[in-house]
Amino acid sequence: MQHIEFFHTGHFENNYHRTAPQSGLSHFIDFFWETKFDSLWKKYPKGFSDAQFPNIGYTYIINLGTPFVMQVDDKKFTMKTDGFLPRYNAIECFHKPGNHLFGIKFRISPVIFEKKINFSEYKEYIFPLSYLLDQSIIDKVKKAKGFEERISVLSKYFLPVLAKYEGSMQPVNIVSKILDRCFQQNDFSVSIEKEAAKNNISERTLQRYFETCTGISSKKALQVMRIRKAAAHLANSPKDFNSSLYGYYDHSHFYKHLRQFLEKNTLKNLQPHLKLLEGLHKE
Repeated sequence: MQHIEFFHTGHFENNYHRTAPQSGLSHFIDFFWETKFDSLWKKYPKGFSDAQFPNIGYTYIINLGTPFVMQVDDKKFTMKTDGFLPRYNAIECFHKPGNHLFGIKFRISPVIFEKKINFSEYKEYIFPLSYLLDQSIIDKVKKAKGFEERISVLSKYFLPVLAKYEGSMQPVNIVSKILDRCFQQNDFSVSIEKEAAKNNISERTLQRYFETCTGISSKKALQVMRIRKAAAHLANSPKDFNSSLYGYYDHSHFYKHLRQFLEKNTLKNLQPHLKLLEGLHKE
């Protein structure tokens, strides 16, 4: 069984814990998550997969159970330990009985303050998490008694890091505010030149901020945000969906972007772009 983002919404809502961070971490973390698959193994004794489309940011995955398989685009990785996953590519996680994962979905990782990390250098693979997070913290998360305690361990770790580097947060604040405003206002064609001028920096500097903080260019980040928001709207409420709400010139412009976004080798038989568009024509 393959569960697919935007299509099997009930699976992702009901079989994962998901909690937003406290306000002090909200510029960096979208949410904490953890699998809750115990009730599924009788139904899927041989396992199942969860497929997700490109996103912005990163996911830290802490393995609380047996080895699992993660596919990033067309590359598969058997993970016995913990991983750091850039989210610019389509991913698919293959779950089997005994798998149990905890994760953090980051928009921007606070590790950029402690280590000289350029996230644009991390793409197309899942990397060992120990590169970015101290093993002692990972071990505390694994020893914690439950989801809420794991969140507490990590929050107590990250908040002092942010406080320590409060004076160095200009790049993060600028990038985060642009992303927030564009998402809320559906303004995905914002002029980076004008945004740079507003913040008294050069356009080149702002682009560097985006690449350092998010790993991708400002244009790519905004376009991924746009199509994800539009696709979610179409999947959940097709009757009031209009592509112009998201700045598309016409239906063909939207369709081209949707198809490009949803194309994934393991979904060829499904043709998800066509299945999603079916909602536009239902009563």
